[in-house]
Amino acid sequence: MLQLSANSKIFVAIEPIDFRKGIDGIGGVCRRYLDENPFSGAVFVFRNRSKTAIKVLCYDGQGFWLCMKRLSQGRLTWWPSEPGHACQLSARELQVLLWNGNPTQAQLSPDWKRVA
Repeated sequence: MLQLSANSKIFVAIEPIDFRKGIDGIGGVCRRYLDENPFSGAVFVFRNRSKTAIKVLCYDGQGFWLCMKRLSQGRLTWWPSEPGHACQLSARELQVLLWNGNPTQAQLSPDWKRVA
């Protein structure tokens, strides 16, 4: 089971990848282009060129998870375009992205609140 917490490191690749790649191919993309270790436990998020699908790669300590979501209609409404190869999102921002929303415009409360 994939567990995402406020402490999860989530990297979203800026450039699209070839969706014919499997776990090993995407792991290579993590190493070469994102300069990250796919065995680190971080979550890596990629999109295809036509912005109709997302792939998520994560290592849980025993093996890799490779998940894919293909939109039944339309295209992704938001994807990061910052300079570089990847940007980081929080777990809640990833949830917004997976539901085809814009995490930068979502009005999310802070990740934690001090209780008095």
